Amino acid sequence: MSKIVIIEDTEKIREELKNFLIRYGYEAVAPINFENIINDTLKEEPNLILLDINLPIYDGYYICREIRKISDVPIIVVTSRDTEMDELMSMNLGADDFVTKPYNTQILLARIETILRRVQGSNIRDTLIYNDLKLNLSNGSVTYKGKVAELTKNEIKIITCLYKYKGKIVSRDDLMDFMWNADVFVDDNNLSVNVARLRKKLEGLGMQKNIETRRGLGYILP
Repeated sequence: MSKIVIIEDTEKIREELKNFLIRYGYEAVAPINFENIINDTLKEEPNLILLDINLPIYDGYYICREIRKISDVPIIVVTSRDTEMDELMSMNLGADDFVTKPYNTQILLARIETILRRVQGSNIRDTLIYNDLKLNLSNGSVTYKGKVAELTKNEIKIITCLYKYKGKIVSRDDLMDFMWNADVFVDDNNLSVNVARLRKKLEGLGMQKNIETRRGLGYILP
């Protein structure tokens, strides 16, 4: 189920949109506290954001620009500001679409579905998700509850292999073969060092329960 965050300060519109999206099978989140709206939104790890421009504390332009610095999540600006300059600014700041109020809910729904179909279709091959940990192969990063860390080539190989056999123990020999060609000699300590570095990055994201060592057997992503 795709999750949509609605950043809208008008309670009536916010609730109508939320109920409308839920009725059509989406998980809809509509925060009412705008003080930390950027971090709160990203923590939700939404599939799409509906963003008003006229908002308390930070306007929609600022929020769009800040989100784009760290996330490619699709953003549809939904606003009563209907000038060409408003639309141009929104698109230049990274919005994927621009819808003016009052809007036809079915047309808005169609635009949401179009964007999600396009984005999820292209991302599905590049993204692996397991226990709230999202591995983005296209940019070599992992995301956990809104926090992002970049991985090295070896770290990506380790986590990809553990994803492939998630919930099962992967032997050190199999992991070594997956990372390096079997006919190339690699010091066994290299694997331990890379696993330790990867664990530290995952712990830095707040994921305390990550790669486990099963003594004499190998590693497992529980």
